[in-house]
Amino acid sequence: MTDGPAEPREPEPRAAIKPPRQYGVINGLGLWTLYKREVGRFIKVWMQTLFAPVITTLLFMTVFKLAFGDRGQLTGDFEGLIYNNFLAPGLVVMAILQNAFQNTSSSLTISKVQGSQVDFLMPPLSPLELTIGFIAGAATRGLLVALVAGTAIHFSGTLIWLVTFGQVSVDSLASLDVRHFWAVLYFGACAAIMLGALGAMGGIWADKFDHLAAITNFVIVPLTFLSGTFYDIKVMIEPFYTIALFDPFFYLIDGFRYGFLGVANSELSVGVPVAGLLAVAASLGVWAMFRSGYKLKA
Repeated sequence: MTDGPAEPREPEPRAAIKPPRQYGVINGLGLWTLYKREVGRFIKVWMQTLFAPVITTLLFMTVFKLAFGDRGQLTGDFEGLIYNNFLAPGLVVMAILQNAFQNTSSSLTISKVQGSQVDFLMPPLSPLELTIGFIAGAATRGLLVALVAGTAIHFSGTLIWLVTFGQVSVDSLASLDVRHFWAVLYFGACAAIMLGALGAMGGIWADKFDHLAAITNFVIVPLTFLSGTFYDIKVMIEPFYTIALFDPFFYLIDGFRYGFLGVANSELSVGVPVAGLLAVAASLGVWAMFRSGYKLKA
């Protein structure tokens, strides 16, 4: 037993209560986290999302190189150009279109099917921040695939020479010399933003993967293939030539090709504003869907 009263114990210090996090006009941390999440999704499966599209593009180039060689001379606006030099920019921007669309559409559709859309709906992210985060992730994938594919096409001859230890010497599949860097950057960015936005709209609308496949197979692929990727649209007869002018993808592909060849089918005074307006309009559509909670909130 102890003599005398027990000494009073000092109260344990309480942990300081942190004040709630304050955000400015833009939740920068949340937006950056969402962007990293979207980029991390396709980086984890890079063989499927980056390597496979590049191989597909190279296969297209190889087939046409074997079929035409250097004999495919074009006429009209592109008179005198070798066909593969005409084709290469079209295939590169087609890779941007398809991969940007696939990134947002698959991300949102998977989230809805798995019921995990709460992961990006509960955090303090505004509709604008959600729009920017998803589209930026899609644009990153599309532009990254385009960069790798374009580099591989331009230096394909050198790559083959290195892989075979100098035993095989061949010409590159095509020459991708940039003549107007601003056009490559502007139209490439517009293509990535527009298709990233369309992919987000498709992903929000689709209730299952069949719906998403229908959009891809019956809308995106036809618009891409019939927009002058593989041919000069001026060789088309009426009314197909006029119809092609209403294909929104045509102005993206034509402007991007102008950046490499210095020649375009359409007037840049038309193509530049059309591409920009399409990208902005598609982005506003995504913002409106996030704002209303269409098919995302019960």
